[in-house]
Amino acid sequence: MKQAPYKKLFSPIKINGLRLKNRITMAPLYLGYALEGGKMSPLLLHHYQEMARSGAAMIMVENASITPGGSGSPRTIRCDHNRYLPGLAELADCIKAQRARAGLQINHAGRFAYVDEPVAPSAVPVSNRTPRSLTKKEITTIQKQYAQAAVRVQEAGFDLVELHGGTGYLLSQFVSPRTNQRDDEYGGGIQNRIRFPLEVLKRVKDLVGDFPVGYRFLADEWLPDGLRLKESLVLAEALAQNGVAYISVMGGTYESFFLPEIVKKSQRPGYMVSLAAAVKKAVKVPVITAGRISTPARAESILQDRKADLIGLARMLWTDPEWPQKAREGRDKAIVKCSPKCDACFHLVMKGRPALCTRWTKEKRAEYAGMFQ
Repeated sequence: MKQAPYKKLFSPIKINGLRLKNRITMAPLYLGYALEGGKMSPLLLHHYQEMARSGAAMIMVENASITPGGSGSPRTIRCDHNRYLPGLAELADCIKAQRARAGLQINHAGRFAYVDEPVAPSAVPVSNRTPRSLTKKEITTIQKQYAQAAVRVQEAGFDLVELHGGTGYLLSQFVSPRTNQRDDEYGGGIQNRIRFPLEVLKRVKDLVGDFPVGYRFLADEWLPDGLRLKESLVLAEALAQNGVAYISVMGGTYESFFLPEIVKKSQRPGYMVSLAAAVKKAVKVPVITAGRISTPARAESILQDRKADLIGLARMLWTDPEWPQKAREGRDKAIVKCSPKCDACFHLVMKGRPALCTRWTKEKRAEYAGMFQ
């Protein structure tokens, strides 16, 4: 069988001493497959087993909440109590059994939390709700909750943990000049606004030791008054200097994703690669890029051009779990691609139903729908 010339894509790399067999990672993707209350479900385990079986080197599980008040939805995975450890361990095992590295992303949704009284750095309204501004004591408590959740990730048997500083969630809310209007040491200039995520990173690393800690990184909010690349690079450099294992770069938040110009932008192949390239120039730790990288040729080009060190596939891998194998075998044309103009999965999730892909066979859609509880 003809071998595809994707030498860089299928070359190994080490992240903080952790060897990955190739440069393909699964980027975190919330699909609403967990049970109510954030517990494991047969569908969630089946999904991640399939993702791990794909041949991707690292599977980063979607965000798990560090506290009940920080969950983004009723079906967000939970990591805020030891009672969730058996389920998390089962999830880690099902990924590692397929010879893939298993990671879990931990998160506090902040002003986007699915609770009656969300909290945030400042009382900046969103979706007809105004979150309550955090006190300094609460800030310290949340930092400790991140660290305790990271320990659970480690104890559950995952290979690494990722701090969710993207999508406009709490870590990035502190960094953004738009959502952080504090007048204490956590607000004002960029050096103050990055204090919270850096303190979270330190508390996590103090408890987990040499366990790799990655960071999902918001490079640009794509909002006129939001965080821009010039300031976010200050955080990127500080994260690298403080021992982060890698930086996984993204752009946009829930307040910009649906703007017409951003919707149009997100339909273009590799639409977030330029952000990752800018971060890579500023740091020496590995950088992950994502954002509609649908072909192995594009992925290889990104790596060869040193715009990133790893490729994150989210919906691309979900749509076609055979993407890595087809790429390795040179069967690029056989890859089933996620349609840039299809939002069926997103609309299902917004209705509280399991995400299904219109590109799947009827049999697979029926199988997944049947496993949903």
